[in-house]
Amino acid sequence: MAVSSVSVALFKKMVMNGAINLKNNHKKVDELNVFPVPDGDTGTNMSMTIMSGVREMDSCESSSIIEVGKVLSRGALMGARGNSGVILSQFFRGVYVGMQKLDHNNLSIEDFMNCLESGCRVAYKAVMEPVEGTILTVVREAAENTRTHMNEFKTIDALLDCYYEEAQKSLNNTPNLLPVLKESGVVDSGGAGFLEIVKGMIMALNGHMLEANEGVPATQAEEKPVEMKNVYCTEFFINLNDPKNFDESGLKSSLSCLGDELFMLLQDNVSKIHLHTDHPGRVLEQALKYGELTDIKIENQRIQHTHLKTGAKEMSVAPKKAFALVAVCFGSGISQTFKDLGVDYIIEGGQTMNPSTEAFVDACQKVNAENIIIIPNNGNVVMAASQAANLVKGSKVAVLKAKTIAQGYASLMMFDPEQDVEANLANMTEAVEHVKTGEITYSVRDTEIGGVKIAEGDFMGIANGEIVVSTKKQTDALNELMTRLIDEESQIVTFFCGKDATDEEKEMLESLCLEKNSSIEVEIIDGEQDIYSYIIAVE
Repeated sequence: MAVSSVSVALFKKMVMNGAINLKNNHKKVDELNVFPVPDGDTGTNMSMTIMSGVREMDSCESSSIIEVGKVLSRGALMGARGNSGVILSQFFRGVYVGMQKLDHNNLSIEDFMNCLESGCRVAYKAVMEPVEGTILTVVREAAENTRTHMNEFKTIDALLDCYYEEAQKSLNNTPNLLPVLKESGVVDSGGAGFLEIVKGMIMALNGHMLEANEGVPATQAEEKPVEMKNVYCTEFFINLNDPKNFDESGLKSSLSCLGDELFMLLQDNVSKIHLHTDHPGRVLEQALKYGELTDIKIENQRIQHTHLKTGAKEMSVAPKKAFALVAVCFGSGISQTFKDLGVDYIIEGGQTMNPSTEAFVDACQKVNAENIIIIPNNGNVVMAASQAANLVKGSKVAVLKAKTIAQGYASLMMFDPEQDVEANLANMTEAVEHVKTGEITYSVRDTEIGGVKIAEGDFMGIANGEIVVSTKKQTDALNELMTRLIDEESQIVTFFCGKDATDEEKEMLESLCLEKNSSIEVEIIDGEQDIYSYIIAVE
């Protein structure tokens, strides 16, 4: 389909289709992560980020493409997870910035190109130290190289086809820019996720609207103790206003973004809808665009009998406390330890589920403090936390650059509520810089990183973010790891033991450490975390 300009309706379809295509392929993107650890999440993070934007965009009734771009940008911003998700949200923020110059309500070929370039510029500015060979390189080279062909394009289709081709070339070259990618035999996962979005947009231009082939990744799972996702079984009929022109594929795409188990049956002038969703209200809003709704049934699959309370209770506004700490943790034992050390609010996640920007904003609002320090405890969480810190109003929010549980644990020993934010950050940062982090986990694929050959199923020892050993026996990996971490200056070793750590294994930890340093103190904590058998702090 040859398109010379993009209307509001087509823009929505393109972004939605791109989001669905990424969601349908997010596991493939996850598998591209360099470390062969079973918590690879780039595809998941990017999918959840853009889906957050799409949900907001799809519920926007404005006929202004600038307003739609703004809503998309805001939704992606609040739903951003992980470094790749934050960069993606900033790309769409840049697209919105590019739209602000418009004096008309559609995107011409030149307008569309301007938005792609603006997306690149804003994404780069969001990263303090941009690294080439990542999604940033892909969006930059795709835009730069497509711009050189602008006089050849007569349609948006031709422009986007060229953009995709240039992005693919850039992605294929990422291993030549980042040695760790070449060594691992993969391309950049963030760039690969971005290509899935562009591919879906091209499909929409060609009239091929996708349906989600699996459930939407759970959103904000770290904030809600929910055993299942898409809780509400939603069923209803639509008495169609215009049966002949009913856009069945468009409605399917919209509903696919809101849940799973979608079933649609069209008979005469009536369409029956069945969907499992966490947002039944939004589902009904989408359906109302096509006609009158009847026989609406919404059932909570988790709680069969819900008692709704009517009437608002008078709320008293508590005064703000002087200081609060917010930390990201995974594992009930680790979370409790951080609480015992003075953390006011735990956002569950980190290694296995990166929290969204919105989760941090919500946490800062709930602690109700004048001064707040966020402790991310994961390198892939720092950007979302920093993004949230800029959005919180009424409190002074700082982000400690703690990238591991061990670093966050050590930093808490230096927190003093009697000091100001700057002094606390300085003292806690010093603790972060002096602690060594160790982790024992298992490999999910064969690879080689940093000269260490790794086989699927091996136990890996990770010291300060680098895989230093990979063996068939966990005890061998642990012994080699502790040899790397403990020296004559080491004083304290803290083990956070995972769910799979046995009592027998825990009993040998102290003797293992004393073999390396006879005067060292050993602390053993049941962290109850998944995936990582041991998380170790050496101070």
